[in-house]
This record gives sequence, structure tokens and C-alpha cells, in this order.
Amino acid sequence: MASMATKRDYYEVLGVKREASDKEIATAYRKLAVKYHPDANPGDAEAVLKFKEAAEAYEVLSDGDKRARYDRFGHAASEQFGQQFHDVNDIFEAFGDIFSEMFGGQRRGGGRRVRRGANLRCDVRINLEEAARGVSKTVEFARSKACEKCKGSGSKPGSQKAQCRRCGGHGQIVQSAGILRVQTTCPTCQGAGSIITDPCDECRGRGYVQERTKLEVTIPPGIDDGMQIRLAGYGEPSPDGGPAGAAFCFVAVKKHKLFQRDGVHLILQMPITYSQAALGATIEVPTLAGPHNLVLPPGSQSGEVFRVRGRGMPDVRGGPAGDLHVQTFIEVPKRLTTKQEQLLRELAEVERTEVSPHRKSFLERIRDYFAPAAGTSASAAAPEEKE
Repeated sequence: MASMATKRDYYEVLGVKREASDKEIATAYRKLAVKYHPDANPGDAEAVLKFKEAAEAYEVLSDGDKRARYDRFGHAASEQFGQQFHDVNDIFEAFGDIFSEMFGGQRRGGGRRVRRGANLRCDVRINLEEAARGVSKTVEFARSKACEKCKGSGSKPGSQKAQCRRCGGHGQIVQSAGILRVQTTCPTCQGAGSIITDPCDECRGRGYVQERTKLEVTIPPGIDDGMQIRLAGYGEPSPDGGPAGAAFCFVAVKKHKLFQRDGVHLILQMPITYSQAALGATIEVPTLAGPHNLVLPPGSQSGEVFRVRGRGMPDVRGGPAGDLHVQTFIEVPKRLTTKQEQLLRELAEVERTEVSPHRKSFLERIRDYFAPAAGTSASAAAPEEKE
């Protein structure tokens, strides 16, 4: 494809507005795919380029995360996406579901093209410290292996497969969609060209049985919650001798009891006393690499944020490490010692600030309740009864 400097805007390529919905983006891509399809433009190199350009735009804009990064960074974010279409067959493989809707099956183009095995998913859960330093974890998941009894053929040992009548053993049929004539996978034999007449009783004709697979996965430093690690070749085997699919390991990072994460940055809410905020202090704050002395200037405010450079998370893509953002808040004690209360009342007098009176004991409140006010007779102190 064209270099970053000459690439057209992806929204311009698909002819949609930047606020276009997912449905509008998919519809626009389908129209361009039909218009510039190689079968509709034989020998037209420019049409092939436009076909690839539209596929690249759709691959990014149809993915919510990739689209958000593209909207923010433009083509500079393309290196992070990882998807490249070297030829049109890569496009058919990546968007087989769309072409199945358009033409009734995947295009195999010029002869039988083997299919890649299905992808699998596995999950791993780590804590924030492990995400920061990187870690190796063992994952376990189910995948298929060739049946030992039938050697993966699906037929009972000694029996023979029969030629598929629908495709005549070719594994493909020709279907039309408007002006296009496209070779698609035969739905009867699924591209095998033959059908099983006497299935293996061990695998019931599938040719594969399930097994549990354990795998050591290396998780790089800086990985974030929801990211995936692609394990090439550990997916399902191909049904017709092609390459195996991939296993995608989804990483979940547990919430930390102290730190909140914002990309490569960490946020820590740190309580401080009124005297520390007013007079300034050097306080010890925790980081993932150990304690760090943070200097609070006099007059620090509640909610103020102090940045500790380089004490956040490493960048999984190799960029600079993030920062630790320490947000202070003044913690008001619920119980005061006698000395603390005395000093605070002296401060209140200096500041001429009205505060609540000194707390009286229960017995003192009872005595004051029943004692008449000075200079008031008992009869005057008693309330009048209304008739």
C-alpha cells in the first residue's frame, strides 16, 4: 500500500462521514468490494489497488478500538494495527464472512485453496505487578488433534470416501452475483471434493478428537486489561491440510487495592494531614518499584496532583514508561487527643473562626438542663400551662 504520507483518509476511501455508524461503514465497503472485485476487473491493476485500499480502510474502521486510535492519531497509528494485506487472498481470508454474505461462500480463486484452521481463545488473569514486570503463565484450553484410529480421515479404517456429486469432486461450485461469477466452497462436501460414507466410530466422522493443551505464555511488560496475545499455530487444525489457526490469549488484569490505571500512567490517592498540607512535608508514597519520597510544598491543597516521572507502567509497545500521579486529600481525624483539640482551638481563636463548643459530658448536660438560669425564680422558670 501507499506510504503513510500519501495514504488517503480512510473515511474518504469508503466515502463516509467521520461519524458514520458501523452499519454505514460495512455497507460502503460492500459496494466498493463489488465494484473493484478482481473477478469484475480482470487484469486491472488499479482496481486491485483500490480493492486493497478499501479493505485496509474497512479493517481499521470496523474495529472500535482501532477506529478510536485512528481518529486520534491518524495513519501514525497504523503500525500498531498489525494487519497487512499482501494480496487479495489475504483479504478474502480476513473478511470471509462478508464475502460469504455477498457470494454464498469464500472465494478460493484459481484452483482449490486450502483453508486455515479455526482460531481458539484462552484466558489468563494476572495482577498489576505482574503486568508491570512481565510474566510467564501456563494456560490450558481444549483443541482438536487427529484421530489416531482413522488417522484424521474421518472414515472407518478400510472404507473409502465417495466423490461429492454436487461439485463432481472439485470442492468448488460457481455462483453468480450480478455481473460476477465467483468460485465458492461446495456446501455439501465443504471443499473436500468427497464425502464420508462409513464414518469412524471413534471420532464420528470428524477426523479429530478433543484434547487438553497446556501452554506457557510469555506476557510482555506493560500489557493492559483486555489485550490479546496471538499464539500462531495453536488453534484448530485445517480441515483440508492447510495451516493451523491461532490461539488468542485474552489477558485480564486484576484491580489493584492502591493504584488505578490510566493507560501507561498510575493514579494513587494519598491521604495527608492538615499540618502537612499547610506547612509542607516529605511523605513516603508507595510505587510498584518500592517507596518513594514525595516533597509536598507548603500550602498544598486537597485534591492537588503531584507527578512522579517514570513510576507508572512500562509501554507494551516500547515507548517511555508512564508516570505515577499522586492525588492528595486532607484526612480529617474522627477522634482527637486532648492535646490536638487544644491546639486546634487555639488555632481557631487566632483565625477568629467559629467552631463548635467544647463537648460536655452527659452528667454536665443533665445538670444544666435542670438548673434554672441565674436570676430567674422557680415560678418564672416553669412554663405556663394553657387552658
